[in-house]
Amino acid sequence: MGTSVLSLRIDGELHERLKRRAAKRGMSVQDYVVRTLMRDDFDERLEAAVDEVQRFYGAA
Repeated sequence: MGTSVLSLRIDGELHERLKRRAAKRGMSVQDYVVRTLMRDDFDERLEAAVDEVQRFYGAA
């Protein structure tokens, strides 16, 4: 799997909030944003898988 570059333009207030949250976790803003996106993506895929299983077995 390769890597790609994503450039974002965000306002100063949001950047400061992200910087504080990242610092609490000992992370860079970039790492914090990437982890947040990965977690959100995982949550969506998990929810889709659960929905599929419920459709297959019939919702209780």
